[in-house]
Amino acid sequence: MHEMIFSDSLFTSQVNVSCLFSSQEVQGLTGHAPEEEHVHLCEPSRELQCSKTSAEDFSVLMSVYYKESPTFFRASLKSLYEQTLPLSELIVVCDGPLTKELDEVLSDYQKLFKERMKVVRLEKNGGLGNALNIGMEHCSYGLVARMDSDDIAFPERFEKQIGFMSEHPEVDVLSSTLAEFNKDCSEVYSLRVLPEEHEALKRFAKWRSPANHPSVVFRKEKVIEAGGYQHFYLFEDYYLWVRMLMKGAHFHSLSEPLLYFRMNKEAFTRRKGKPYIQSEYKLQKAFLNMGFITRLQYIRNVIFRTLPRLLPTKWLMQFYHRFLRNSKSLQEKQSLPI
Repeated sequence: MHEMIFSDSLFTSQVNVSCLFSSQEVQGLTGHAPEEEHVHLCEPSRELQCSKTSAEDFSVLMSVYYKESPTFFRASLKSLYEQTLPLSELIVVCDGPLTKELDEVLSDYQKLFKERMKVVRLEKNGGLGNALNIGMEHCSYGLVARMDSDDIAFPERFEKQIGFMSEHPEVDVLSSTLAEFNKDCSEVYSLRVLPEEHEALKRFAKWRSPANHPSVVFRKEKVIEAGGYQHFYLFEDYYLWVRMLMKGAHFHSLSEPLLYFRMNKEAFTRRKGKPYIQSEYKLQKAFLNMGFITRLQYIRNVIFRTLPRLLPTKWLMQFYHRFLRNSKSLQEKQSLPI
């Protein structure tokens, strides 16, 4: 059972986070210079926020549960509210009862977004895949943008991604580079950069996930055609992307970072241990049975994707940054309010 709640009142508090990339830093990390002199988070004027309209309406889909930090949740919603292209609709699925502090954040932003924000409350926690499937049922538009409750969107994220999807109707899933940070997004320590074109992403998917889930925009009907999100501990997104690829969905990724992704020690802890390894093994077995990977690729993946999960967290972090990310010291940053 779930219910949808609409509300209407005044926002009362703000969070300031300092975040900035220079164009030289972005070019050095990705090999591509951004279109603007700086890629950064700043506070757009209300005139700018209201002056731009989309050629295509879109929904933003987010899930939150009781363990989320209210501070992180507020910063995430704030970044959505201050997009240069205003969202058409925001669906927030509460995956089980929330804390009083999280409910207060929700209430504050319902008063800001007004009728554009829909809150869907689930009686009990059922996992991310279940929450997102239910959330999709409430999405009014064919284009859906994903957002995690602890990440921060660049102000231009929707302007660039929705614009791209409108201009490229052949693309079904659009991702972007992630700028990874620990405590403060002014201290980005690595980028998760994907191949850009479909064929390269399809090859990449045989080894690693072909889309950065928190930054994707997808066509809802294509996700539904592939069976939607299905329960697969820690891999609901990867499992979905492969099923979509096998049904002919077209993928693309933008090289520039459009999302600050929170990657702290707790996130690394969740990516190791017996439950994670068991789920990884089941995922690779599923890919093999689906005919997506060969037996040789299956053996390679099981070895090289599971062995690092046995390392102590500190060593896993070092392995991750050295071999799986484009890391570089970011210097000479300036500070702008989010």
